[in-house]
Amino acid sequence: MPALTDGTTPRTGSRSNMTSKLSLPIAGMSCAACASRLEKNLNRLPGVQAHVNLATEAADVEFDPTLSSADDILAQVDKTGFSVPSRRIDLNITGMTCAACVQRLERALNALPGVEAHVNLATERARVRYQPGLADVQALLAAVTRSGYAATPDSEEARAQEKQRQAIAYRHEVRVLTVAALLTLPLLAHMAVMLGPHHGSGLPGWVQWLLATPVQFWAGWRFYDGAWKSLRGGGANMDVLVALGTSAAYFFSLATLLSDPAGHLYFEAGAAVITLVRLGKLLEAGAKHRTSAAIEQLLSLAPRTAWVERDGVAVETAIDRIQPGDRVRVRAGERFPVDGRVEDGRSEVDESLLTGESQPVEKIGASTVYAGTQNLSGQLIIRAEGIGAHTQLMEIIRLTETAQGSRAPIQHLADRVSAIFVPAVIALALATLAGWWLLSGSLGQSLIPAVAVLVIACPCALGLATPTAVMVGLGRGAQLGILVRAAEVLERSERVDVLVLDKTGTLTEGKPTLTAMTPDDAAMLTLAAALEQGSNHPIAQALGDAARARGLNIPPVSDFINLPGEGVSGTVTGRPLRLAAATPTATEGTATVIALSEAGRPLARMTFSDRARATSKAAVARLKAAGIHPLMLTGDNAATAAAIAREVDIDDWRAGVKPQDKAIVVASLKSEGKIVAMAGDGVNDAPALASADIGFAMRAGADIAMEAADITLMHNDLNAVVDAIELSQVVMRRIRQNLFFAFFYNILALPLAALGYLNPVIAGAAMALSSVSVVSNSLRLKHWRPDRAQ
Repeated sequence: MPALTDGTTPRTGSRSNMTSKLSLPIAGMSCAACASRLEKNLNRLPGVQAHVNLATEAADVEFDPTLSSADDILAQVDKTGFSVPSRRIDLNITGMTCAACVQRLERALNALPGVEAHVNLATERARVRYQPGLADVQALLAAVTRSGYAATPDSEEARAQEKQRQAIAYRHEVRVLTVAALLTLPLLAHMAVMLGPHHGSGLPGWVQWLLATPVQFWAGWRFYDGAWKSLRGGGANMDVLVALGTSAAYFFSLATLLSDPAGHLYFEAGAAVITLVRLGKLLEAGAKHRTSAAIEQLLSLAPRTAWVERDGVAVETAIDRIQPGDRVRVRAGERFPVDGRVEDGRSEVDESLLTGESQPVEKIGASTVYAGTQNLSGQLIIRAEGIGAHTQLMEIIRLTETAQGSRAPIQHLADRVSAIFVPAVIALALATLAGWWLLSGSLGQSLIPAVAVLVIACPCALGLATPTAVMVGLGRGAQLGILVRAAEVLERSERVDVLVLDKTGTLTEGKPTLTAMTPDDAAMLTLAAALEQGSNHPIAQALGDAARARGLNIPPVSDFINLPGEGVSGTVTGRPLRLAAATPTATEGTATVIALSEAGRPLARMTFSDRARATSKAAVARLKAAGIHPLMLTGDNAATAAAIAREVDIDDWRAGVKPQDKAIVVASLKSEGKIVAMAGDGVNDAPALASADIGFAMRAGADIAMEAADITLMHNDLNAVVDAIELSQVVMRRIRQNLFFAFFYNILALPLAALGYLNPVIAGAAMALSSVSVVSNSLRLKHWRPDRAQ
């Protein structure tokens, strides 16, 4: 029977000895008739009493599980034409030690009906999507507990508590490690004396036992505890290997000490392995913490208070008390607490931590500012628009955290190996013990290589190889204004063959500017700008910008008429005027030309150009150098397309391409077996962005374009597309290096240990450092910069 949901309470009822209760969110209802129809259909099920609330968009259902199931109720909702939307929750997990833990925990969660879970060893977090009616939060937490771990729902408060818990645990770990090291050092010194040329007497056996016992059962308790929980949950992890190996060395030595005090003891092997593995885990914890540094840095950007104008007086106010529409004062040197628009003042703003762009951006009236960016020079008064969780900064953090928690396809190889790794190592250790015992006839001599096999194996490195590189790489990308939707996008991006480019706004500035006027008369410019006040066309904005740049006073317009495709008309200072497109002359080339006329009499001609971005040619050169073929698709005429293509050095271009035809071109290229990426910023680019293998959307573009894209770029520069491709390549390179190291280490180390070439102490040190090496290699991505900035 499916698990009970949030708010489910068994109770005694008249229809049977037990009834259950569901509280289901309902999507798709639009009126009271919808609620009534759903309620009626639910109540048709045997043993079901339902009440549907349109206001809360929820259905409260009481049912007899012997007559109807939760599955039946969900199916009836779907049959009626509505749906029960799935919910998502992040769980903070404690107790995981290696990739085997991840595998077991995912199996336990995904075994629940209606649950899809991904567990990340690097973040120690599970991202779970579940279906209300089939599972609930309590069922998820219970599954984690049954698997031998502990979990708490993630929240801002929970994160703060977890951070505090980790700090306390880290200090405790340092203390335990210090004591374990002090107790182990004499044992290692004894081993060195015994192996030395003079074969000194060393420590008495009972002293070795006194030193080793606290290390084995106090410092090593975490391995016994972890092993018990793992075995109880039906699996085996790294803790099982360490507990088995060190226990074998300890108890064999203890038995020898009691039966033959002069016999050879191996107390130092178990103590050294425990100390070294704990050292490795301590270093690994510190390194793993640094993998999330990019997100923590972004979270720390937004200030906790702001100066809000109340009755003309600036009052320091907590962020959560600011309302949309409030006027917020931001002084030089302060960070913006909210997203908003400038109403008064002029300043330069550092947006580098959101966009990766190092140059300050000038902000004047109506400019948009973002929470977390820094006001550099002047005081600004802004009108609050986005607050708290609704800022651009928090959207970046949400998107990046979602991507960091996703799984790259390359991880599946490590997952398959991890699933059988620990049992295979235990089998190899038993075979090693039997083989050496058969050859030597000595249990003590056979025990050492078997223990070495157990402690040299490292499933941790396999589990950390991919997620750490993904976390650090995507965090670094977020700092540079490259927002990747999911880890799997990285694998596709590094293999791009063709990059399809829109022209306007991608290769060009996307903003026409007035480049010539005949006659060049301020009075004519004033009339044209005044006439276009009633339009939001890019040409109208260009005329307004040109007039303001000259300091012209623009009079009002009346009788304004916008004739799509034919221009605009209206009355300015009593004069009937019209602006309409004109055919360019030979000297005007491919520019856009409009003519100003009064009662049919020509007054002036104005020429506008959408210039190629200054960086587009260099970006195209970088694409070609990387072996990526650039193809420009534009709806513009052939002459304009050819001029831009020539300027940015693109040889392959097509003009007059309609939005739906761009998607057809992309599909055609994909049918040839090419990996196709598309970069664009407009509504007309959305179909092609969605159909491409990888879609890149410029941040200044339309929201629909960004929704359809796999990667969003926070600044409008084609170089950012090349940067994103380079980032995917370097992240995938790090992942492959990590996986190679993890596999190669185990492939080389396990046979050496089985053949007796590795002492358990050396094996323990190697195992402890292998995970640290993998995480450290991933951390190198924190300092990555694209080639153009190096």
